Amino acid sequence: MNLEKAEFVDRVKIFVKAGDGGNGCVSFRREKYVPKGGPDGGDGGDGGFVFLRANPSISTLIEFVNRRKFVAENGKHGMGKKMKGRNGKDLYIDVPVGTIVKDANTGKVIADLDRPGKIVCVARGGRGGRGNAHFATPTRQAPFIAERGEKGEARWLELELKVLADVGLVGYPNVGKSSLIARISSARPKIANYPFTTLVPNLGVVKYDDFSFVVADIPGLIEGASEGKGLGNVFLRHVERCVVIVHVIDISGFEREDPVRDYFVIRKEMEKYSPFLVGKTEIVVANKIDLVDKRDLVRKIEILSNKIGKEVIPISVATGEGIDLFLARLTDIVKREKVGRSASEKDGSEVKTVKPAPVWRALPGRFNIEITKVDEGYWVIDGEGVRVWVERFDLNQRDARLQFLQVLEKNGLSEKLKKIGVKEGDVVKIGNFEFEYKE
Repeated sequence: MNLEKAEFVDRVKIFVKAGDGGNGCVSFRREKYVPKGGPDGGDGGDGGFVFLRANPSISTLIEFVNRRKFVAENGKHGMGKKMKGRNGKDLYIDVPVGTIVKDANTGKVIADLDRPGKIVCVARGGRGGRGNAHFATPTRQAPFIAERGEKGEARWLELELKVLADVGLVGYPNVGKSSLIARISSARPKIANYPFTTLVPNLGVVKYDDFSFVVADIPGLIEGASEGKGLGNVFLRHVERCVVIVHVIDISGFEREDPVRDYFVIRKEMEKYSPFLVGKTEIVVANKIDLVDKRDLVRKIEILSNKIGKEVIPISVATGEGIDLFLARLTDIVKREKVGRSASEKDGSEVKTVKPAPVWRALPGRFNIEITKVDEGYWVIDGEGVRVWVERFDLNQRDARLQFLQVLEKNGLSEKLKKIGVKEGDVVKIGNFEFEYKE
C-alpha cells in the first residue's frame, strides 16, 4: 500500500448528535414545620451543542476514517428544591481549514470553514424540560407533571476538504510540477519519472520580495480526469480555492509530443468539472527548455503562444533558467488578485462565534388533530401538536394526561370524535396511552 495515498483523506461522512435535554423534576417542598409545601421540581439542563472548528494544524480528514460518530453530552435531570440540572458540555470537532460542510442527505452546504478558528454549529442541543414548579395554578397547587427534555438534533454530515492555496499547478503527469514546487518553495515532494508519482496535493510556501503565498501541486490530471481517470476528479476540487492557475507544459517533446494538444485537453477537463475554473487568472509556463535546441525553442514557444492565445514563460526547473522571471510575474499577479479579493470580503482575522439559542418548540395554540380509524371501535389520535406533547410529557402522569385532554377539548376533540362516528365504549389511543371514550 502506498502510505502517502493512505494518509490523505479529503472526503468523509460523519454522524453528529447533540445532547438531549434533561427531564424536569416532580418534587414537593418537605421541611420541618412545612408539611405541605408547594411544588419545587427543578428544570432539566440543556443538551450540549455540536460545533465544527477550523484548525490550521490539521491538514487531512484522516482522523474521521476510524471514528465517524460524535455525540455531545446530555443535560442532567432537574432535582428538588428547584435545582436545575447541569447543562451538557458542548462538543467541538476540529477539522482542516478549507473544509466544506454539507448535509449528507440533501447535499446542502451548511458552512465553508475557510478561515482558521471559524466555527459552525451543526447540531443544536435539546432544551431541558420544565419541573413541576412551573405548572402550579390556583386550582392545581400540587401538580404531578413535568416535561421531558427535548431530543438533541442528529444528522449525517459530509465533510469535503478543498486545499487552501493561492496558486495551483496543473498539467499532465511528468511535466515537472513537483520539481517546480520543490525549487520555488521549501516543499520536498516525492519525485520520480513515471505517471501518478504524486498521489496527494503537495503544498509549498513561496517567499519572494517579502511576500509569501501558498502553491499547490494538483496531481492526477489527464484526459478524462473530470470523469475519474487518473484520480483527476478527486483532486480537481482543490483548484477551486486557488486565485491563480499555473499551467505547466513539457516543451521538450520527450515525454509529451504535442504541447498544444496537452494544454487544451487539460483546460477542457477543468471546464467539464466546473466552468468557474477556466475563468481564473492563468500563467502558462513551458518547462524543460534545457532539453530543446536553442534554435528550435524560439519556434516552439512562438507556436504554442499563438495557438493558445497567451504569453508563455519558458523555464527549466532543472537548471533554474527563467525561474526568477516566472516568480516575479507570479508574485505580482498573486498580490493583485489577493488584494482585490480581500477588498471584497470582510476582515476575517478575528472570528467570533456566538452560541445560538436552542430551538424551543412551544406547544401550538391550535392543534392539528388527526383521527384515524385503525379497527372497529379502535381510534388513534395524531397530529403535529399531539406528537410534540407526547414527546415532551409522560402521559402516564395523571396530571399531564388531564391537562393534555383539556387542551384537546379546547381544540374541539369531542366535536371531531362525534363527527367521525366514535361511539361510547370505543378505545382511543394517544401516543402510548389508551382510554375508553365516554360522552
